[in-house]
Amino acid sequence: MGWKLITVAVAALGAIIALARRKDERRTRNRRWPTNLAHRGASARAPENTMEAFRLGLESGALGLEMDAHLTRDGEVVVIHDDDVDRTTDGMGFVRDMTLDEIRALDAGHDFSPDGESFPYRGKGLRVPTLREVYESFPEAMINVELKEDQSGIQEKVLDLIEEFDAERRTLVASFGYSIVRRFRRVSGGRVPTSASRVEISVFYFASRLFLEKFVPVGYDALQVPTRHRGFEVVTPRFIKAAHSRGVRVDVWTINDAAEMRRLLDLGVDVVMTDEPEVLSRVLAEREADL
Repeated sequence: MGWKLITVAVAALGAIIALARRKDERRTRNRRWPTNLAHRGASARAPENTMEAFRLGLESGALGLEMDAHLTRDGEVVVIHDDDVDRTTDGMGFVRDMTLDEIRALDAGHDFSPDGESFPYRGKGLRVPTLREVYESFPEAMINVELKEDQSGIQEKVLDLIEEFDAERRTLVASFGYSIVRRFRRVSGGRVPTSASRVEISVFYFASRLFLEKFVPVGYDALQVPTRHRGFEVVTPRFIKAAHSRGVRVDVWTINDAAEMRRLLDLGVDVVMTDEPEVLSRVLAEREADL
């Protein structure tokens, strides 16, 4: 995690312990949230963050979709991971500098290849979708949307869409940026679940190692983490127990190996984010059959 981040985490831990002595929060873990979350859709089989990838993800057994959001120049929320279109389309430029019409003219399946040789989606009309399209097309799916940049107005735009589609209970808004997620919590008044930011994750991680998690105020519903980070084993029995004791889920990304899925589920993680939801579906079906 780096010494700078560790220093920040320790300093923040001292501050929040002082705060927690004045306010004790009680949370209940959301057990309705699905274990199988398709990471950018079924992104091993279709271009990431496209309607095709989302459709395949749900058909493969996922009940939730993980995706990323940016604002266009004309204020539309589009679903794309990077802050530019270079990697995932046949265009070039920053999303924030382009209009929705300009982005929609691009081929979002241009360079996708499941085997490194064929390009089955090139020229097939796949476009960068809007968040509105996602809510309209998948009214039953849980939506995990990550705000990638601290763009002015993105929190309000995303909240407007969530409220328009009455999706507060089936949406989680994520961001690793503390200022981004803090602002969303403020504008939403806590009505929409959020994940922990990078700083909040670090604070909780180090607090759990010191058995001090009860002092950490948790204004989030999920800790979304990799299994390891910079030499640290993040997802451990102690970390999971600490999170659950505070009513917080542990969501792990991005897991595509069946054996690793089984190991994490045995540890007690709540959500597995995967590019291959069909593999996780088989693992979950096996576990159900064994009960």
